[in-house]
Amino acid sequence: VEEQRARWERKRSRTAKELLETEHKYLEQLDLVVTFFVTILKAKGTLKPAVLETIFGPLESIYSASHVLALHLERGNLGPGLENFCHDLELYGHYIENLEQANKTLKEQLRKNKSFRRFKKLQEARPQFQGRRLEDLLPLPLQRLHQYKHFLRDLLENTNPDGPEYQKLAKAVKSVSEVSQWVQDIIHKRENSLQLLRIQKLLKGQKIQILTPGRWYIRKGWLLVVPSKGEELKRRMFFLFSDIFISAKPCHPLHPLNSNKLACQAVYPLHQCIVDKVFGHTQSQGGLLSLSFPNKTLLLMSSDQQDINDWYQSLTAAVR
Repeated sequence: VEEQRARWERKRSRTAKELLETEHKYLEQLDLVVTFFVTILKAKGTLKPAVLETIFGPLESIYSASHVLALHLERGNLGPGLENFCHDLELYGHYIENLEQANKTLKEQLRKNKSFRRFKKLQEARPQFQGRRLEDLLPLPLQRLHQYKHFLRDLLENTNPDGPEYQKLAKAVKSVSEVSQWVQDIIHKRENSLQLLRIQKLLKGQKIQILTPGRWYIRKGWLLVVPSKGEELKRRMFFLFSDIFISAKPCHPLHPLNSNKLACQAVYPLHQCIVDKVFGHTQSQGGLLSLSFPNKTLLLMSSDQQDINDWYQSLTAAVR
């Protein structure tokens, strides 16, 4: 037991030391943005207050919270320091939620606002920046949040469960995990929206509205459609979403506007779909899926067995 405790204590001390060292480095980088951008821009009035708020959000408050945490860590007050820090974690969620809009506004101001463009260039040329740009420094809180998660888990694993700080650490780990999950959800939603937008642009015309609230993109790929009468197989691109399944074919390669686009052929709602694997159960070459809708049955084929299995799993999960 004594050996185990000594091992815990060594690992814990090492992690606490690394947490403090990286916190100092993080503070230095935040300080560049707060001192050379936020504070001066506020005083100069180069940017309107609303624009300043959009680009930098609660960065000053994040800087203050980090500063207080570093002071606690320096004094060895790990538990109280982290407990106090938990109250400020929500700032990270709000900051990251606004990060995309912040980058958009920054680009817009650099394009339109000549004095801000000049100011930014001058500040970034300072030796303290070591070649870093404002764009490199704005995502720092997002990166730091991931680091906190790993540091706190390591600290918890190497803390005596009967010790006074264990409960405070456990609470801190829970808080960081919740904010990390919130951030992951934000990123996931954003990526999904971008994917829906890409597919909307890929499909010719505006007949089908891909960008619909609550719709999630799942997968896409080429499959062969087996016709009901003895015609030849048709190669089609399929898009699977959480609520619909779309079939599309390539536009004519010589079309002046749509040569690289796809023409939507059919949209199948998934809520009344039944998916069956006709063959592809054994280690044969490829497989065949049957999709039954109220007024139509689709037979889809692939020569790649793994591909058919993946489609089968994705379709059954989406329908369910």
